[in-house]
Amino acid sequence: MVNLLPSIVVLTGKSREHLVNLPCPFSQNHFLHKQALSAFQSLQKSAVRNGFNLQPASTFRDFQRQQLIWNEKFLGKRKVHDDQGKNIDLSQFSTWKKCQLILRWSALPGASRHHWGTEIDIFDPDLIPKEQSLQLEPWEYEKGGYFFELSEWLQENLNHFDFCLPFLSLPESIKIGKEPWHISYLPIAQQFKQYFNITVLQEAWENEEIYGKEILIEKLPEIFEQHLV
Repeated sequence: MVNLLPSIVVLTGKSREHLVNLPCPFSQNHFLHKQALSAFQSLQKSAVRNGFNLQPASTFRDFQRQQLIWNEKFLGKRKVHDDQGKNIDLSQFSTWKKCQLILRWSALPGASRHHWGTEIDIFDPDLIPKEQSLQLEPWEYEKGGYFFELSEWLQENLNHFDFCLPFLSLPESIKIGKEPWHISYLPIAQQFKQYFNITVLQEAWENEEIYGKEILIEKLPEIFEQHLV
């Protein structure tokens, strides 16, 4: 495989030049890197043979979408939850603490792996009880949750298709929440990760409105150590 240098706009979700559409029965708005698309479709076929309807809940997410999510969480317009799924009132915290609480479950705009077209949040719509809606919270994929068997199957089979679960088994030094629904296509994600750094992110932030930006820039070395995988 040729190791090509990805541009800053590709690394930070400001370009779609590396993407192709992923056909999905629920939405036409799913896009992946073309190499990730083929691998994911093979994974889907294997899942069907094993009794699962593997579907994407989220794929490529651009800079503007991640920026909107971040800013709305910072302003209290969107839910920020703890590890048990309970809502956190951010108004009582300092700016930096507020950012840390958001970073537990949301990446900074420009710093999400979803910008790369290699990441997929997955679920099985056939396993969700009629009275429930998808939450993308750990309990759904853990023992007793309706995606538990799917989660176990993925852990046993993802590597055969060059995928991994980057947010499942993390060292204590990493302050990101566990995401058993998030799979990553390694051959491309590993290439992109080696080119992503503080300078790239700061360039993507020029002339962009990001709430908490001043303290975030000051804390970027710590964020890269503790809140990025």
